[in-house]
Amino acid sequence: MHTPIVFALAALTEIAGCFAFWAVVRQGASALWLGPGVVSLIAFAGLLTLVESSAAGRAFAAYGGVYVAASLAWLWAVEGFRPGRWDLVGGAVCLAGAAIIILAPRG
Repeated sequence: MHTPIVFALAALTEIAGCFAFWAVVRQGASALWLGPGVVSLIAFAGLLTLVESSAAGRAFAAYGGVYVAASLAWLWAVEGFRPGRWDLVGGAVCLAGAAIIILAPRG
């Protein structure tokens, strides 16, 4: 599986899992949300093991940039809050950092 696809799926599963906990704790949702949330977080952890990288820390660091951008998309698509200009600038900087980490020549 290609790294960008894995990162996108990992972001979706991590954000969904974390949101389940957020919904229960912060929004008073039913505790039944926790089951799917845990399953989603387990899927997230498994997906990150599929990243084509010789070092876990490098894969996790690059994923962090994707996570930030995906979180802003979630903010808009799921929570209904449009990201502001500075949110988008910050997300772009994070994606640029992720690209540098992933695409850098290794010797």
